[in-house]
Amino acid sequence: MTSTQSIVIYPPAEDGGRRVRVGERFVGMAYGLLDIIEFLRLVGLESTDEAWVRQSGSIEWRGGGPDMWEH
Repeated sequence: MTSTQSIVIYPPAEDGGRRVRVGERFVGMAYGLLDIIEFLRLVGLESTDEAWVRQSGSIEWRGGGPDMWEH
């Protein structure tokens, strides 16, 4: 599965949450991979799962990869 929209996961905030942007829109604050999966499903990427989120070249991770959740 590939996304035509850019997906950016921002560095962890003080509380450990990471902002998630799809295209030009911020879709929420994620506190784990399941939150990211749900946000992506809500914008139409219904086949996402944890493996896809971890390995996808479609996601730009800023400030650490999928295992970085603390500031």
